[in-house]
Amino acid sequence: MSFETIDSVFTIKNDAVMTLAIAAVLLLIGYFVRNKVKFLSKYCIPAPVVGGFLFMFVTWIGHATKAFAFSFDTYFQNPFMLAFFTTVGLGASLSLLKKGGVLLIIYWAIACIVSIFQNAIGVGVGSLLGLQAPYALLASAISMIGGHGAALAYGTTFEEMGYTAAKLAGAAAATFGLISSVMIGGPLARRLVEKNNLKPNENDTFTSDIDQVNAAQEGKLSGLDIMKNVTAVIICMALGTMVSGWISKLIGMGFPTYVGAMFVAVILRNLNEKFKFYRFDFPLVDKLGDVMLALYLSIALMSLKLWELAGLALPLLVNLGLQALLVTAFCAVVFRAMGRDYDAAVMGGGFIGFMLGTTANAMAVMRTLVERYGMAPRAFLVAPLIGAFFIDFANALIITGFINFWPHCPGPAAHAPAPDRSFPRRLHHRLDQCRRACGGHELQGRVGGRGRAQ
Repeated sequence: MSFETIDSVFTIKNDAVMTLAIAAVLLLIGYFVRNKVKFLSKYCIPAPVVGGFLFMFVTWIGHATKAFAFSFDTYFQNPFMLAFFTTVGLGASLSLLKKGGVLLIIYWAIACIVSIFQNAIGVGVGSLLGLQAPYALLASAISMIGGHGAALAYGTTFEEMGYTAAKLAGAAAATFGLISSVMIGGPLARRLVEKNNLKPNENDTFTSDIDQVNAAQEGKLSGLDIMKNVTAVIICMALGTMVSGWISKLIGMGFPTYVGAMFVAVILRNLNEKFKFYRFDFPLVDKLGDVMLALYLSIALMSLKLWELAGLALPLLVNLGLQALLVTAFCAVVFRAMGRDYDAAVMGGGFIGFMLGTTANAMAVMRTLVERYGMAPRAFLVAPLIGAFFIDFANALIITGFINFWPHCPGPAAHAPAPDRSFPRRLHHRLDQCRRACGGHELQGRVGGRGRAQ
């Protein structure tokens, strides 16, 4: 930690280790406050969100008064994100994936439909309120599903084309989605559970199957056993990053690193079930994932700049509000389509999490729900796979379609240089640059690389 005066503002600069320490403390504060404030626990607000929000208000006060500011090195954010999704992959036994086949297809189809509607709302609001084409896109599925990474990647391209506020608008839109997803997802799913008096189905054969497959190993784990499990996670992270790089070069577009890690982890999990390379312990890996997710979210949220939302123009705010209403409305559709049971309610909360924020947000919402009401194994099988992988590819294709069929952009704003009016054609040829992040639910480059949180 060091102290500097930058542009007449007292700035507290934190290195990666200090940033991690602050995030851990904020996480514990979040748990403490949530346990003490009935409203927060009642409406299933995740602890990282509580701690992160409290700190965001502190940084906002510093910004408003120009008395102080914080600078963070979010180096650990990406490894924690990668580790979390790796543990998700290690929880995927093929015998269980087969059981979730139909639910996966239905859930994915609904997510694709909502993505189309998100972009349609962006187009409509842009036309009605005079919002230029790039800004309308940035306030639609690019930022809602693609997050900060996609918003900043597309925003960079748009700025090169003359839309000078593109990156700021995209980052602010993604921030809005990140915050609204956790503020809406938990309470709405909790309402579905309470209103319909839903409870985990203890007689569900799927639950017994998943318990059997993921049961803890008999006997106490040795230190070497724990080390082997941790090493397996690290190896999957490393190999997955390599695989994602190879696939990215092969298909000519960005491929999220965490997706490669997830699939390497799935392969290792299922090979290990057959060949017994090491003593895999699901409860251990699952708890490790919980810790990684909590720290990842804490770093991401405490690094966000709340005042970015205040600078949004009215058309963007209207658009983003409609996006949140759309996804909230489709939560009821998800609930009905998934079977109107407890797992369906939890899937609804997760749906809001990744359709407005990130897959990590979805997991945080769902984990908060199961901490209170009980396990939802189907939800934890279906939501991460769709939110972390399948919807990304569908979203990239949908965005491409909207770009190709859009009319030319309206005239430039008074403050901006004249943008290229061949927007759809030029952007089509530059999609390889932008898709690099659109496929990412990662707060990497989304919030820092979903690169670094800005």
